[in-house]
Amino acid sequence: MSVKKKLLDIVRDKIRFKHYSISTERTYIHWIKCYIFFHNKKHPIEMGKLEIEQYLTNLAVKNKVSPTTQNQAFSALLFLYKEVLGIDMSDWNIQALRAQERKHIPAVLTREEVTNVIENIKGIYNLVVSLMYGCGLRMNEVLNLRLKDIDFGFDKIYVWNSKSLKDRSIPLPIKLKQKLIMQVELATDIHKKDLADGYGSVYMPFALEKKTPNVKYETKWQFLFPMNNVSKDPRSETIRRHHIHPATLGRNIKQASNKTNLNKRVTSHIFRHSYATHLLQAGIDLRSIQELLGHKSVETTMIYTHVVSEMNKAKVISPLDF
Repeated sequence: MSVKKKLLDIVRDKIRFKHYSISTERTYIHWIKCYIFFHNKKHPIEMGKLEIEQYLTNLAVKNKVSPTTQNQAFSALLFLYKEVLGIDMSDWNIQALRAQERKHIPAVLTREEVTNVIENIKGIYNLVVSLMYGCGLRMNEVLNLRLKDIDFGFDKIYVWNSKSLKDRSIPLPIKLKQKLIMQVELATDIHKKDLADGYGSVYMPFALEKKTPNVKYETKWQFLFPMNNVSKDPRSETIRRHHIHPATLGRNIKQASNKTNLNKRVTSHIFRHSYATHLLQAGIDLRSIQELLGHKSVETTMIYTHVVSEMNKAKVISPLDF
């Protein structure tokens, strides 16, 4: 006798089938659960356009969530109805009261400020942040680098399955080459020890683990920046070594920025913003920067022209100083 699966379990299975990240899985499950509880545990198949509008409006008006958070909740509901329930929402024309979205010019650091922050970061995190700035990588992109993604022969770094779903290669910073060679050797030694201890597998993207079961033990697939200890995979419950935790990286960046006494909010993404801005200032064309960043549209990259424009305004002097 087969047991009927619960809705959230079906959602979870579908998310994993679509190869979404564990963070996306947790986020979508959270918002879908909140949606169901908001309507007194009514099944989503019995709800539609009106209930979605009521829920999203409540998030904006009562909960006062940010536009990004509201869009996140809406994306979760889109996934639920389209991918799980098989209902096309394209004709529903959802008219919820939207949280007001503000257009922010990204904060950037000067080259001197970047250097000061990086110099105050110790251990492996120094190399991680140096790569983020030196290659314009997102936090998840740098943490998900595998040993095979570093090409010392052509001095390239390869980024696969990024946020934009667009694979790309980036010039390897020559100043970091020797440190990266040493890091590859360190990760290789750690993997050898894991194999000797009866572990050694690594999380594999997509269905590659099913197609070639032993590939998860290969050295080239190991993370470039592994954690200090093995841990239980939240999905498969396999004991394995994952990459260093994003929260730990963020904490190290914050501590370093505090030491430099910067009056700027320094996050992991500010190094990507600084990378793009500094390239633009150096005369690199916008299309090249777009490809290096992996942006789908050049309009996204154009925000950095506004950053440079604002910097140029600072050179304008007051009439009082004429």
